[in-house]
Amino acid sequence: MRYKQERAMPYDGRLIAGATVLMAVVEAGSIARAAAALGLSPSGASRALQRLETRIGVRLVDRTTRALSLTDEGRRFYEQAGPLIEGIEEAALDVAGAGASVRGRLRVNIDAFFSRAVLAEHLAGFLARHPELSVDLVMRDRTGDLIADGFDLAIRFGDPPAGRLIARKLAETRVLTVAAPAYLAAHGEPRHPRELADHACIDFYDAANGRSYPWEFRRGDDMVPVTPPARLMVSDSGTMAGACVAGVGIAQFLELGTEDLVTSGAVVPILTDWADERFPLYALMPSRHQRAARVRAFIDFVVEVIAARRAG
Repeated sequence: MRYKQERAMPYDGRLIAGATVLMAVVEAGSIARAAAALGLSPSGASRALQRLETRIGVRLVDRTTRALSLTDEGRRFYEQAGPLIEGIEEAALDVAGAGASVRGRLRVNIDAFFSRAVLAEHLAGFLARHPELSVDLVMRDRTGDLIADGFDLAIRFGDPPAGRLIARKLAETRVLTVAAPAYLAAHGEPRHPRELADHACIDFYDAANGRSYPWEFRRGDDMVPVTPPARLMVSDSGTMAGACVAGVGIAQFLELGTEDLVTSGAVVPILTDWADERFPLYALMPSRHQRAARVRAFIDFVVEVIAARRAG
């Protein structure tokens, strides 16, 4: 079959290259960070953007000394071209077989309590299982911007933030209200959530909202919100556990990760007939990272550890 010369394919590799740079710039928030992610120099990335704008004939990005933002035309181009660029990347992974290979460096934004109390003792086995993989576990008190901060995924408690992240629920855990035996011996045990007004309590700081986590007690369809008189507020779960064990006051723990404190008798669950509140654990991923084998392997590892902990 003969092809007519006048029907040559209108393919422009520089157009696709420029679109890729634009996607990276938008997701990274700056030309410098996008260039680093793509293995380019900042000047090279900037020239690619300029060539793209020249090729299309409109300005896509407004640049100032302090900020970078999309024009209306740039936003339209980004929204329409983004899924196509991601489709090319996914096709390349499938054809090359890279999607099935667990290798490279994995950066995880992770809840410090969960990492320390649940995962730490199992990490050696995970790394031995995947000898070509390196893992950065970075403890943060909030999700932040995963793409701009260079994370492949986040493992966080609580409802996922609104936005373009892909969220996968990994588990739910009960919220336990506990106190040290010595505290209960000295002050008595509350029988209803409203009786906490007469007790010393320990609050946990919610970095995302800049205030303490709300106390909510649930029994079936009934819910009782409580604002306890807390004389101590902490932003570290280990400090809260130590203070509670020492008898400072009543605290609320996530059951997942603190089972040993209850089993050993260091703390005693109270208000157990009002303990129907559940708190979710999510894996959060930028959409283009969700299919990477290293991401899937780590999520499977987390699910496996939680299941084994509960079975044991």
